[in-house]
Amino acid sequence: MRTCSVGRTVRITRPYDHGRGWWLGGRFTPVIFASGPAGGEDAGVTGAPQAQPGDVRWSLVVPVQDASRAKSRLEPPRPLTRPDLARAVARDTLEQVCRALPPGQVTVVTSDPAASRVALDLGARVVSDPGRGLNAAIRAGLTAARAAAEASAPIQLPVGWAVLLGDLPALKAHELVVALAACATHAAAVVPDADGTGTVLLTSTTKPPEPQFGPGSAARHQQLAARLELDLLGLRRDVDTATDLASALELGVGRHTARALAPLGWASGPDQPSCPH
Repeated sequence: MRTCSVGRTVRITRPYDHGRGWWLGGRFTPVIFASGPAGGEDAGVTGAPQAQPGDVRWSLVVPVQDASRAKSRLEPPRPLTRPDLARAVARDTLEQVCRALPPGQVTVVTSDPAASRVALDLGARVVSDPGRGLNAAIRAGLTAARAAAEASAPIQLPVGWAVLLGDLPALKAHELVVALAACATHAAAVVPDADGTGTVLLTSTTKPPEPQFGPGSAARHQQLAARLELDLLGLRRDVDTATDLASALELGVGRHTARALAPLGWASGPDQPSCPH
């Protein structure tokens, strides 16, 4: 497994074969998805990949804030409520995560009852949010994920730890697979958000990473990790504002977010206007 010096930025922009699920040119291990409907965002969860991204057994933590407090800077048009939109976004994110990895390797940290039900229905582990902020929630998830990994049956693969934000409505499962495969070649890695300042994915192949989320987190994480500028637009498009949501809609959001916005005349996809005229 290759490592890189702390603070190094790695930009990967090679063409991606969206139909088959790996980088053209053989850069990463091919990943074959289980059979199911095409078009991930509308297909639901039909199975996990048949291989571990980058030949690493990932333990992934996804923090999901209670919908009643989430997205305070994002006020959707009425009659849609902010909690309903936040729950739809989280559900789309979790469904794609559980397509990218076996759900038993996913730990969701939340105090939101609806998010807990979704996670459990998908087969993921749920840990109660301790209520002391995002970084404390992530640490609680990493602690539980590590305990579960140590208690599981031994496997002939190195273990990796990852943290992914729970507000990625345009995420596609294959993007997470490719991102984790890229991260697997580094002892520690950070994938910044679309704006380049925040963090959407933080990983380590040596020990659970130390989360330093919050405004400007990408720069803080980069002090201890390789910064990967991956050309994965859905993965990097977190949603905090109406502008972010419009950008996600242009990329194509998941079925739950699309369904929540459809009565308002908001269309999703690269060939549709992102909001009503």
